[in-house]
Amino acid sequence: MEQRSAVNIANSLEQMIFDGTFADGDRLDEVRLAEQFGVSRTPLREALQRLESSGLVTLIPRRGAFVRQPGPLELLEMFEVMAELEAVCARLAARRMSDDALDELRLANTRCQAASDAQDTDLYYMENEKFHATIYRESGNSFLEQESLKLQKRLRPFRRQQLRLRGRMPQSLTEHEAIVEALTAGDSNAAANALRDHVNVQGERFQSLMAGLKVAAS
Repeated sequence: MEQRSAVNIANSLEQMIFDGTFADGDRLDEVRLAEQFGVSRTPLREALQRLESSGLVTLIPRRGAFVRQPGPLELLEMFEVMAELEAVCARLAARRMSDDALDELRLANTRCQAASDAQDTDLYYMENEKFHATIYRESGNSFLEQESLKLQKRLRPFRRQQLRLRGRMPQSLTEHEAIVEALTAGDSNAAANALRDHVNVQGERFQSLMAGLKVAAS
């Protein structure tokens, strides 16, 4: 229960950081937040640790937790690297992927479709992560897989937020279908290009979302 609570708190804090409730450099008061969410300090601290792992919070011993929002250039650079890492994963997976793994991708897409129909961005992203992690694994290169997972974790809040844009989930599904089609055909170049474009679009959509939030806040 506390673990689930920590996830929910982390998601709420993430949204509050993106909508401007907490600005870059703000200190997050554990006592006040625990009261606000109606929880003990344990799940709150776990939530803050989750945000630290994605880079949205910096934990400083004896000082507390502080909001850290990466700038546009840093985000652009991370999305560029993520796009290229995933493209390499797809290129290798197109040659090495098993039929069972392709079935995993199709199942993840079916669940993404259900989440999209329900307008549930959190559920969509959970299945979306499985989709991408399967491709990392099927690259057959454990080092590449681990590096991709690390950056995926770092970009998690930003990749999830862009799904809130109108029409983004159906568009993402269409992109997934193109990726699966290329992998099924064993077309390395098409798979790499499709996945690279998919991640680049996520970065562009996130920038659009943040621009919209700034306009709404002004």
